[in-house]
Amino acid sequence: MSKKVYVDLTHPFGAEIPRWPYFDKPVIDNAHSMAKGGVLTQKITCTMHTGTHCDAPRHVMEYEFDGKRARYTHEMPVDAYTGDAIVLKIDIEPWGLITDKHLDAACEKYGINPADLEGKVLCLNTGMHRLFDDSKAYYHYAAGTGIDAGKWFVKHKVKCVAMDGQALDHPLHTAMGNNGMTRMNLLGATGRPITEEYKELFGEEAYAEFDKEEYIRIHGQAAYDEKFGELENIGIWGTWEPCHKEMLGHGIVGVENLGGDLDKIPAGKWFQFFCFPLRWYMGDGCMARCVAYIEEDQLENVPDRTYTYGGTGYADEAGHGESCLAYMQRLFNRNK
Repeated sequence: MSKKVYVDLTHPFGAEIPRWPYFDKPVIDNAHSMAKGGVLTQKITCTMHTGTHCDAPRHVMEYEFDGKRARYTHEMPVDAYTGDAIVLKIDIEPWGLITDKHLDAACEKYGINPADLEGKVLCLNTGMHRLFDDSKAYYHYAAGTGIDAGKWFVKHKVKCVAMDGQALDHPLHTAMGNNGMTRMNLLGATGRPITEEYKELFGEEAYAEFDKEEYIRIHGQAAYDEKFGELENIGIWGTWEPCHKEMLGHGIVGVENLGGDLDKIPAGKWFQFFCFPLRWYMGDGCMARCVAYIEEDQLENVPDRTYTYGGTGYADEAGHGESCLAYMQRLFNRNK
């Protein structure tokens, strides 16, 4: 047995860190400087959901499904985001919606009995962490989960889900598409709204998964109620971040923007996952350091991750990682 080592699964934080489309830019300033005061102290102003971070139920829920007021960060157990963990690599096409079928397929591929995930941390490696940058590829066109994946996590009583993408939900389930109070419906690479691009690439029926009105128009109210009814029954807009709400409403917490040397962690092998947010009173979520503790001889032989934020964050000088451009070319050439 080899020695155990710590592997960083966190994107480095700084003023230029990529951030969600309507989040403020982190402001980092000095309260004291070494030259003037003999000490260096700094202050930071930013949204606490910047970079690698944890979500608490109160982030998206007024009440959890048990009828109690949704919990804040300080009310979660100290080990809510920490414990025995496993990585599943998800085979998904660019911009694809991860469903229960993808999760079942990954478990079968790596010889994991889903029943063994009860009380464990599940880390999903979709490859999106390699594209972490201020880019459409990472934010607009991320692969991501939805209602079916959320129900799968609940069914198998997972304790925490750590995603290597922009959010626990597919971007079209968020305000980047036609959901939420802002309904940004951002412009894509073609200059048209991303909702229209998705319809063209995947079809109206596939797009309807992300749009309450379209789902009801195509499939009917009864079908919508069957799929999204658990959310709607407690006053929640079903297609707006449904994976977030299924999970957090059932007490399953989440980590977003998992990154660092995630590719060094082999799929299907158990390890210890450490992630501790601040003990923030009435916090809705918090930046955190995520680390794997694993046998050294189990690590995958891949280069150490390097970061160069500001337009080239998707790859290091050696070209490690798939470029944003290549990812988007694969997306828009999928039907050719």
